[in-house]
Amino acid sequence: MSDGTNQSAVTRIARRRARPGHAAQYEELVREMFGLMRAHHGFLGAELIPPEAEGGQHQVVVNFASQDDLARWDGSAQRREIFARMRPHAEGEPEHRRLSAIDEWFLGPDVPRGVVVPRWKTAVVTWMGIWPLASLVLWLVAPVWKDLGLPFLLSTAINVVLIVAGMVFLVSPVLTKAMRWFLVPRGR
Repeated sequence: MSDGTNQSAVTRIARRRARPGHAAQYEELVREMFGLMRAHHGFLGAELIPPEAEGGQHQVVVNFASQDDLARWDGSAQRREIFARMRPHAEGEPEHRRLSAIDEWFLGPDVPRGVVVPRWKTAVVTWMGIWPLASLVLWLVAPVWKDLGLPFLLSTAINVVLIVAGMVFLVSPVLTKAMRWFLVPRGR
């Protein structure tokens, strides 16, 4: 069980090339690894993304409930054993990249390796999207709920759903693209 030190879900992407002629064996072992992961506490899911063309990199995306749960998998004898069996079929060791849910939301899957967005920058960009969106919803929509006589908590819940949906599907994709220079400085 997790000790509570890090409870936010974590996604890790591993990239690795199969040796020429070994892609099928490598993919079979990755799927076997997924079966082993299922037995570990905090495992949320995994996906194998094969390369688009022969000789390209395989991508393995794994999700764990916490950093602690992922660390326990990383330290397990099962992981060491399956990785030892993969080595004859793969070139080198996998290249790992970890994403928190917020990094994935703000930067998407093409985030440069090793980049971590400072939380204060995330807060600034979030505020830039939520403030005008919340203002618009409260100005245009909230009076409708009052006129309909909806209870305060119900009208607040509806407003929050509208704001979150607007932020996730409309504002955030545009804003994070426009503010990428701020979130990920040029040197990265």
